Amino acid sequence: MTRERGSAAGFHSRPVPETPDRSVSVLEVERPALVLGSTQPESDADAGALAAAGVELARRRSGGGAVLLRPEEVLWVDVVVPRRDSLWDDDVGVAFHWLGRSWAAALADLGVRAVVHEGPLVTTRWSRLVCFAGLGPGEVTVEGAKVVGIAQRRTRGGARFQCALLARWEPSGITSFLALDEGERARAEEDLAGAAAAVDVPWDAAVDALVARLPG
Repeated sequence: MTRERGSAAGFHSRPVPETPDRSVSVLEVERPALVLGSTQPESDADAGALAAAGVELARRRSGGGAVLLRPEEVLWVDVVVPRRDSLWDDDVGVAFHWLGRSWAAALADLGVRAVVHEGPLVTTRWSRLVCFAGLGPGEVTVEGAKVVGIAQRRTRGGARFQCALLARWEPSGITSFLALDEGERARAEEDLAGAAAAVDVPWDAAVDALVARLPG
């Protein structure tokens, strides 16, 4: 396991090695960043609000909606699995399940009762815009609210699973950096209030528990 500190854009621009080994990386952003999904238009972001707040605009190479990364508010863990690994699954609909189970078990070890979503993708009015507004296979909830989001980038050599555990959730944090009018922003914040939730666990303990719970 490695720990690194840097920019969200820099971390997301790194390729998956052609012949990767299984690895776990804890990534800490140096400054806040709004990270768009791979196909999300840049026009979804409010460039003026980002500039005024000193928030970086970045893009990841995996799908889904935007994620707001702020130091000490989101625990970011990357897990790389080579295609030759026993954890690899060609079916993208179930490829996340083992990782979601590992997260749920890790949280249980820390006293948090979590559930893995093993059904199909659940979309909402705002899930195209905001990652934590929807629920994908393998993602983790507590009392129905999403606490761990997982995105995946697959290559011929393997896959990088990008995991985000929320330590704070305030919908206004992310909606203030999206290109929404006043009415849309108010509706989004109301709808998103119960879509996700923060988990109050020590980050070092969460990482250690996750690593311990990953399949051998």
